[in-house]
Amino acid sequence: MASEGEIINLQGGNPGSRRDNPININHYATKKSVAESMLDVALFMANVTQLKAVLEQGPSFQYYATLAALISISLFFQVVIGILLIIMVRINLNDVSKQLRLNVLNNTATALIFITVILNIFITAFGVQKTGLYPTRNFRRPY
Repeated sequence: MASEGEIINLQGGNPGSRRDNPININHYATKKSVAESMLDVALFMANVTQLKAVLEQGPSFQYYATLAALISISLFFQVVIGILLIIMVRINLNDVSKQLRLNVLNNTATALIFITVILNIFITAFGVQKTGLYPTRNFRRPY
């Protein structure tokens, strides 16, 4: 098996070709986790904005409690996913003794991402009404 830091060539073909350079699996997994983290941050910011809009509308809004709860749960799961991704990035994938732990963490993060997507479908279905942040303009002509 590969030792720590060793690069594993998963691609067949001509070893002299620039295209067939070996891939560092640990580096690849790290980049993948960073990309997932960026998407998680984008969704987190969207959910914070939605929560702000729901809170501004107040308890008189028809789905106030439902949306506040769904958005809060989604935000909680996103924080947990972010922590899991940070942990996964710090663990060396090439270390065979840590691969089982990484697999469990990855499966857990994937399940939480799936649940978060479903939650956000429901959040979108219940909708957030216009917040009134932008006042309507009254166009009056001066006399």
